[in-house]
Amino acid sequence: SFEITVFLVSPLIGKFINKLGVKRTLNCGIGLVGIILILYGCLGLLKSGKLFLAFSFILRIFEACGNSAFLTGSFSAIAREFPQNVASMFALIELFFGIGEIVGPVVGGALYEVGGFTLPFTIMGSILFASSIFIFFVLPNPETVVVSGEKPSMKEALSKPAIVIALFKVATAAASIGFLQTTLEPHLHDLKVNGHSLSSFQVGALFMVVGGTYGISLPVWGILCDSNLTRNSPKFVELVGAGLIAVGFLILGPFKYLPFKKSLASIIAGMTIHGFGLGASVVGGFSDAHKSAIKAGFPDTIDTYGLVSGLWTSVFAFGAFVGPTFGGILYDAVTFQWAIMFIVIMEVVAALLLIGYLMKTWNETAPPVARSISTISETDEVPEVPPPSYGAVHTTQTRSRKFSESIKGSYMASSLARSMARPGMIGYGAPSYGRRGGGEGDPLLA
Repeated sequence: SFEITVFLVSPLIGKFINKLGVKRTLNCGIGLVGIILILYGCLGLLKSGKLFLAFSFILRIFEACGNSAFLTGSFSAIAREFPQNVASMFALIELFFGIGEIVGPVVGGALYEVGGFTLPFTIMGSILFASSIFIFFVLPNPETVVVSGEKPSMKEALSKPAIVIALFKVATAAASIGFLQTTLEPHLHDLKVNGHSLSSFQVGALFMVVGGTYGISLPVWGILCDSNLTRNSPKFVELVGAGLIAVGFLILGPFKYLPFKKSLASIIAGMTIHGFGLGASVVGGFSDAHKSAIKAGFPDTIDTYGLVSGLWTSVFAFGAFVGPTFGGILYDAVTFQWAIMFIVIMEVVAALLLIGYLMKTWNETAPPVARSISTISETDEVPEVPPPSYGAVHTTQTRSRKFSESIKGSYMASSLARSMARPGMIGYGAPSYGRRGGGEGDPLLA
């Protein structure tokens, strides 16, 4: 329910973020998640198992709405407040986001031991709600600047092949990490090291290989996407990502016709290659979607950033739903060795789409400078208007932007962190990801 709700809600939030306001979207998202967590703690007071499950399902849906608002709002907030330092600021935020996801089960487990089921949710929810109050009073209020011109629409964005291909690549990357969250642990149950089966800690450490290589590779892929080596640098990065993910999964199997058998070394090699491919796909996909939108004539405003950010979050959530759902079904039906072909085939399809687009546009001339990311049409400029404050509705002043090439995606950090928090690895509250069914990598109440 969580991933599907994010998939449905994120594009709508991105579409209307100009009317809602960046600050209000961010503030309401964090506040809503805080309230939902407090209500989660109250579920322990219910005596009926059916009521517990029903209310958990409902609260999970509302939590997904708050999460969507928080992510989309934070993307746009960073772009507006730090237009010249988006990459470094977002990297810092993502770092703390990932640390929180990993430390959370440790602190949650300790609080559970002290105060039972209610205490962890109550404390975490209260902290988040207090954060929303802090944001309300500390961040400046938005200014409203009315600008003429037609706003970009979701239908218009999805009618552009370049944007659709970029979003499809993001979805396949999300499906790959979701697939592993569900199937890798049972795949390793018969793997022995020095005559002993892998412990939960060792399995968790293998997932940290993906997170580590993903994090290490992000600056490299960001620089390549931002470079002028080619006119379509992000799509070349995505193409490399598709190849790396496919190769990584073939090694993880391993594919039947490869000249080696499953071993700890092959698993580590496959996870490492997959981590690099994941970084290339996520960074390249987001950068490509934004660049493609600007090239297609979309205005360089918060409307475009909100729209594309919402679509990116949506397709990532959809991939995170499809990966574990079909992964679990295929694992039970044909074993891991053949189930990996689901991801491999999707990556091959993505690669063929990218190659076809690159070949089609190879000889096309670059768009004029007036439509580049750093400028806006002269007819839309508002003279003598000071830069808007944090979270303001967009203006059409000429300004430099790096958001579209640099953003990495906190949703990605969350997914990787959930993968790294394997059962038994950290704290008492670490959730189990070995389950199949439901289409989600995290448990209902996590």
